[in-house]
Amino acid sequence: MDSDTTDEIMTATGRALYEHGYANLTIQRIAEESSLSTAAIHYHFDTKEALLNAYLDHLVGAFRARIDVDTDDPRDRLSAFLDAVFDPAGDDVGFAVALMNLKAQAPFSDAYHERFVELDDAIRTEVTEVVRDGVESGCFDDADPGRVARHVVTVLNGAHVRELALGESPAESRAPLEAYLDGELDWRPEAPA
Repeated sequence: MDSDTTDEIMTATGRALYEHGYANLTIQRIAEESSLSTAAIHYHFDTKEALLNAYLDHLVGAFRARIDVDTDDPRDRLSAFLDAVFDPAGDDVGFAVALMNLKAQAPFSDAYHERFVELDDAIRTEVTEVVRDGVESGCFDDADPGRVARHVVTVLNGAHVRELALGESPAESRAPLEAYLDGELDWRPEAPA
């Protein structure tokens, strides 16, 4: 499948999940969000489950690309990581809603569960490495990198739910996380220039 078709199907899937939710999602509704027919989508994906597995892979890949920053400075890496996770799709609420729809299905789908475990592992690994590098280089106070990473991931998951369910802005969750990181690591993000 060419990348333009894949991108179109993935974008349409996200829009359809946002508009209709998981329970009301159909290949027809995905087709209506694209220039493709249901037959064309079925040509590439035998089932809705296969399509949603590919969509989740797409989301995980996009997220991994966002947290892959090009700097060795642990302070800058931590700032860039927080920027990526607290603005994961450039204020695209559709992305967050689509992700939440699929998270809600993880207890019932081994494939979704595996993807979310993979995403959690990627986030924890990134934070663990940043904290470890910062402690070893003297940029951060001594702290247990794994414990800090687990706390960060837990806050991020809670922030995601609070944003969608309560309408809380990501900044409202980011501020106490930054205060926690300041207390644990003696790290504060630099003020924007």
